[in-house]
Amino acid sequence: MTLTGLYVPLITPFDRSGAVALDALEALAQQALDDGARGLVALGTTGEPSSLSADEQQAVLGVVRRVCRERLAPLVVGANTSASLQMLCSHAEVTAALTVVPSFVRPGEAGAVAHLTRLAADSPVPLIVYDIPYRTGQYLSAAALRRLADVPGIVGLKYAAGGINADTVELFADLPDLAILGGDDTFISPLLALGAHGGILASAHVATGEFVRLIDAWHAGDVAAARDLGGRLGRLSAALFAEPNPTVIKAVLHAQDRIPTPDVRLPLLAAHPDSASAALTAVEGLLATPRA
Repeated sequence: MTLTGLYVPLITPFDRSGAVALDALEALAQQALDDGARGLVALGTTGEPSSLSADEQQAVLGVVRRVCRERLAPLVVGANTSASLQMLCSHAEVTAALTVVPSFVRPGEAGAVAHLTRLAADSPVPLIVYDIPYRTGQYLSAAALRRLADVPGIVGLKYAAGGINADTVELFADLPDLAILGGDDTFISPLLALGAHGGILASAHVATGEFVRLIDAWHAGDVAAARDLGGRLGRLSAALFAEPNPTVIKAVLHAQDRIPTPDVRLPLLAAHPDSASAALTAVEGLLATPRA
């Protein structure tokens, strides 16, 4: 399995009654694929899955499964436990599960690798490991990530280390047999320059085609175009992540009349109007700039 290109981790839109707006979710999914996304992610952290009931999670998954089945698009589903992974066995549309490094307990590198190895052995679908140490509290070195690359059933890495450091350089200097998808939106351009295969990027809700062009430009070796577009998309992503994800993204999508409300569920709070306004200005400026 080769995972390349752009994957959009879908938000979960809510209507004015507070219910999941499934029609709006389907429209977002269809638009992302229309604009060139390679695939979709359902129930990832951007989708606020911990705030959804079991029935709501299944409804969300049902919509995105149907879209991916009809469009022949890869579907990745957020699943972090053996039980949630087993629930994917009856869903033929699921390409892989996005599984986060265990959070809070900080089991150490050896514990994290052992945990993910066990999940991969038990899972009915391949795993994409989500490495995001500034949220999980568990850092994984390049050596630990290489050990995970050797685990049967682990096919990808969503790499969100919080920037570019010595381990990043070490990892990309000799790429393991693993699809590496950038997960830090603001750093996606330098990660692609180092050799990332694509990205799982929440920012791509509002500029899908531009992120597709960025990935294509780096993969084609068009350095001048990639640098220019990457800088502009980095500024956009910084504006969209000025407050906890996906609050600003939802505010922008609502302002664009693409979702019925900008609402999020606790413990998240709605984005401040100033953050939403700054992000909208960044979107408008990006889309108004002639392509290089």
